[in-house]
Amino acid sequence: MAKMRLDKLLAHSGIGTRKEVKKLIKKGVITVNGQIAKDAGMIVDTARDEVFMGNDKIDYKEVVYIMMNKPKGVITSTYDPSERTVIDLLPPEMTLLNPFPVGRLDKDTEGLLLITNDGELAHKLLSPKKGVVKKYYAQTQGIVDENDVKAFKEGITLEDGYKTLPARLEILRAGSTSEVYIYLSEGKYHQIKRMFKALGKQVIYLKRIAMGCLILDENLKPGEWRELTKEEVESLQN
Repeated sequence: MAKMRLDKLLAHSGIGTRKEVKKLIKKGVITVNGQIAKDAGMIVDTARDEVFMGNDKIDYKEVVYIMMNKPKGVITSTYDPSERTVIDLLPPEMTLLNPFPVGRLDKDTEGLLLITNDGELAHKLLSPKKGVVKKYYAQTQGIVDENDVKAFKEGITLEDGYKTLPARLEILRAGSTSEVYIYLSEGKYHQIKRMFKALGKQVIYLKRIAMGCLILDENLKPGEWRELTKEEVESLQN
């Protein structure tokens, strides 16, 4: 943790703008280690000092880890001038920490999305050398059979000539509309849709349900989010 100005800490914790938190300090509602703070510029140690607004303790965070159940119709980006992004679904106190999505989900794809400002962890999860497996649930038009399972295992040549890495396809239900799990260790643009298209089938629904050891919380409805538990963060870092 770091030492910083009191007004900066409060602003970065989502209490308000610098101007607004200075007004709160003047009103005497902010205390540091039990003493009423009088100077907005006083330096506080985020690791040792206890800051309260009234009876509420201010917990400053430098690093944030968020699990989101990404909904359809929202793009996986930090900013877009015309489209709603996953960052737009977060409250101000989180966006102030400049988090970003780890990897991408298509606009019409739902499911697990990790959002963080931990660049080191993001690099680890996305590095091809690490081969982190992502698990998806999909519904397709067209009967999926063992020939498709074999094709996924061997790698599929896409329309641009790229051959995918071996992947695992698990059939849940085969029919005019089939249900499957897909396990991928790479993430090319529209990859799953393109893989099925190469096999003469169309993906009509796609949802990511796991990324490595991180599993989507079933209690999160599309568009909802929560911070990762300490155990979840540690499992991703190990």
